[in-house]
Amino acid sequence: MDFILRPCYAASVSDTALQLHAPGHRLTPEQVTQLVRQALPVPAGQGRKILLIVPDNTRTAPLGMLFQAIHAQLGTVASALDVLVALGTHPPMSEAAICDRLEITRAQRLGPYRRVRFFNHEWDNPDALQEIGRLDAAEVERLTDGRFAMEVPVEINRLVLEYDQILIIGPVFPHEVVGFSGGNKYLFPGVGGPRLLNFFHWLGAVITNPMIIGNKWTPVRRIVDRAARLVRVPKACFCLVVAPDKSLVGLTFGSPESAWDAASELSRQTHIVYRERPFHTVLSKIPRMYDDLWVAGKGMYKLEPVVADGGELIIYAPHVREISVTHGNLIEHIGYHCRDYFLTQWDKFQHHPWGVLAHSTHVRGIGRMENGVEHCRIRVTLATRIPEATCRKINLGYRDPQTIRETDFMHREADGVLFVPKAGEMLYQLKQQPRWAGGS
Repeated sequence: MDFILRPCYAASVSDTALQLHAPGHRLTPEQVTQLVRQALPVPAGQGRKILLIVPDNTRTAPLGMLFQAIHAQLGTVASALDVLVALGTHPPMSEAAICDRLEITRAQRLGPYRRVRFFNHEWDNPDALQEIGRLDAAEVERLTDGRFAMEVPVEINRLVLEYDQILIIGPVFPHEVVGFSGGNKYLFPGVGGPRLLNFFHWLGAVITNPMIIGNKWTPVRRIVDRAARLVRVPKACFCLVVAPDKSLVGLTFGSPESAWDAASELSRQTHIVYRERPFHTVLSKIPRMYDDLWVAGKGMYKLEPVVADGGELIIYAPHVREISVTHGNLIEHIGYHCRDYFLTQWDKFQHHPWGVLAHSTHVRGIGRMENGVEHCRIRVTLATRIPEATCRKINLGYRDPQTIRETDFMHREADGVLFVPKAGEMLYQLKQQPRWAGGS
């Protein structure tokens, strides 16, 4: 049977989702434990194989608090309680890194958590995937508002199908591809196959990042939720809302759809910063959890909306040495370009992975093609350890990170300069939508 949702005095129930929300305050471990106990009654886990699906270390969240509370509740009664890291196409994590992610020590791993098995998703291993159905062309056309009419296979990690219950645990933030992360997105692309991933990432790119990010009911979200219906294993979800200071300010539980719906409303209140006017210069400082440009590009996605026409966004990441651990060679060949660069030359580019094309457009931003010449709305400059020659080759600007003094960019918003000390999770938007954000 599925886990039964039961209200408790510390939680409010809305659309079958349990919810804890502490605006301006952090949730305590005791409150989290109480919600876990209400959400996951012991009899529901008795003798069952349970798989926890969690994000990798590119998402800020106190996962240890949830993992340890769930293990304390069900670890001794479930026949299995294992962890699958929803990598998408990110590199696999070591055993030690997963322990760090779950906030457990080596001694704890060998002690109370010794029965828990750790798995990394293998998106590029066909033997690790299983097709569970297809979205037909007519349905895809309807879900994408007529943008695409094609059959899309849906594949998922085979491990998911070996369990009696799936528990998704992860944070919700504004997201460039789907609108808000979380919920079923930890299934697709988290533990899904490349064909669906490539399709809906390109769908998001065609709609464009500014029209997607920070919006809930996007065509991409509809595709993800529809694909998740093909996963017949019972699913439940804990969605976390994490403040900029890393404190947990919101926690919801329910179906992946209902928990995400409630959490995305909290995320909208927590993770969007509004500005009156755009900035001609933005210094986007990338935290170390983004260790290549593939993930450090979030410093562009979340800030593009507040960069003025003709302005410059500097991705400042002195620790970043490469474009992408997984896709670097292909991106170096393709470069970074606006959406219309690819659409006007589709015969040339359609055979490349669409997810990589989508990443290219998201980092380069809004632009247009006129008489075969690309005109991008803003300049994007890398201040990383990626060599200048490589930056020029991939159609991005270069600046030596050693020449940047953060104090030169601080407290200058009145001058049209914005400094963001931890870019990638907070979305910056203008109070009044600019004319260029009109979509496709």
